[in-house]
Amino acid sequence: MSDRPTGEFGLIEWIRARRPRLGPDRGVLGDVGDDCATVRFDGSTAIVTTDMLMDGRHFVLERDGPEAVGNKAMGVNLSDVAAMCGLPRFAFVAVALPRRDAEAIGRGLDEGLRRMADRFGVAIVGGDTNAWDGPLVVSVTLLGEPHPLGSPSRAGAKVGDAVFVTGPLGGGLLRGRHLRPEPRIREARAIRPIMNPTAMIDLSDGLSSDLGHVLDESGGLGAALDEAAIPIHPDALAATAADGSPPLLHALNDGEDFELCFTASPEAAARVVAGVTLHRVGEIVAEPGIRLRGDDGRMTPVERRGFDHFRAS
Repeated sequence: MSDRPTGEFGLIEWIRARRPRLGPDRGVLGDVGDDCATVRFDGSTAIVTTDMLMDGRHFVLERDGPEAVGNKAMGVNLSDVAAMCGLPRFAFVAVALPRRDAEAIGRGLDEGLRRMADRFGVAIVGGDTNAWDGPLVVSVTLLGEPHPLGSPSRAGAKVGDAVFVTGPLGGGLLRGRHLRPEPRIREARAIRPIMNPTAMIDLSDGLSSDLGHVLDESGGLGAALDEAAIPIHPDALAATAADGSPPLLHALNDGEDFELCFTASPEAAARVVAGVTLHRVGEIVAEPGIRLRGDDGRMTPVERRGFDHFRAS
């Protein structure tokens, strides 16, 4: 691997390559490659995730308000737990509040954090509070219980598996839907025993990018996606009206949909999960890369253009 990593994900891979691989003998059952780390200590197993949100990158405080920021900060972590089919339990919150109005911002932030936490039975049990002359920064660490049947990783997809998403995609930034994530905890826990997903990820960076992570972690596989099967959110149509990009590109690349993308064996793909809407969008193939299959059968390569923190806003 190059000594000069490029992009957010290149840096992550560089960091992974430089540190020792920890295994069950150290209590680590799964780590950097998944939405949550899975760790064991004192005979118990937990899943752990953390996300940091920054003013001007993940939200605009003056426009969105601190309650919406708190709602999103908790929601994005819950979405990671959903991708592991886990049950969220405890949260720790660390904040750097703008000194100019720290108390009011802190109160509003706490309201949004607690409202989302209460919806999913999460107890906020600790954290750290600071104030400075910079913008608002919020970091949430969430601990949860793995599903009794185990947590799917990103690394288990196999050739022939079907690819599913749990809802329509694209345009989340235009109307502020990215501030109102709906973590698919219930859906994931219903899917797990019936469809036994071989791999799962939440769609935070965009379908093209996040499915690409699954393919990379699963040994460099590829995916053939049916263009007509990809569900497009009405917000993607509005985004098209605003910028002229095709709705399909918004669905593939916009990110912050917080739906789930998962793979399942051909046998499991035929099963029905009561009360859960699923969209079968393609299948896993041996040839690396993602391709779109048109109605005429023609295959078109898809460039991964999802969210990367190292690119300009």
